[in-house]
Amino acid sequence: MSIDRNRINKDDFLKDLLYLLRETFEGSPEGEGGAYLDDGISFFSSIENRTAEEVSIEINGTSVVAHVEHAKFYLDRLVEFIQGESQKVNWELSWLIESVDDKEWEILRGGVRKSYENALQCFANVEIWKEDTIGEAISMIVHTAYHLGAIRQMLKAIERA
Repeated sequence: MSIDRNRINKDDFLKDLLYLLRETFEGSPEGEGGAYLDDGISFFSSIENRTAEEVSIEINGTSVVAHVEHAKFYLDRLVEFIQGESQKVNWELSWLIESVDDKEWEILRGGVRKSYENALQCFANVEIWKEDTIGEAISMIVHTAYHLGAIRQMLKAIERA
């Protein structure tokens, strides 16, 4: 039996993929170095103690809450793609929320957590990692990381104001 050295073991790939997704949303595990984020940094930690008023402040034509909603929308659509859905997406809908009140902010944060949990489950359920599926999964992480960076920079600007 020959071994194809150009293939990645599915379990190893999934383990690394889940590690990066978890680090993006939850941060690196306690006492371990992260793959790319500093200790204590994550999507959730960046938004959890922010007020609706703070996240609704417009900076350069957008707001933190707009980035949060867009990241959630993207995550939801990519999970659908991985699960085989293929309807056309109106990406402009992902930028409609620009401000929120306290209740809406609470609901959105809960929705992001649910979308993240759905992504974890989606990855775990993939039986065969095809080229498109791999690309979509990696895109979720990269896209969320980009918006995490934008959110963190906007929050720094808000704190300085």
